Amino acid sequence: MTTSDAEYADTLKAAQRELTEAATADDVRRVWRKHMGVLGHRAMGRLLLGRSADELLVRRSGRGERD
Repeated sequence: MTTSDAEYADTLKAAQRELTEAATADDVRRVWRKHMGVLGHRAMGRLLLGRSADELLVRRSGRGERD
C-alpha cells in the first residue's frame, strides 16, 4: 500500500505526540502498533529515541523517499 506524503506527515506528527504523552511501556507498545504500518520500524525507532517529526520529514523529502 502506498502512503501519500500528507498521510505520512500527519501520522508521523501524531505518533510523536502520542509517544510524548506515553506514560507506560504498554502505552509505547500501543502507539508503536498503531503507527507501525504507515511509518515503519526505523521511523518509529527514531521517534522513540527523541528525533523530531520535522527532522524526519526533512530527511525523507531530501532523499525523495516514497513507500
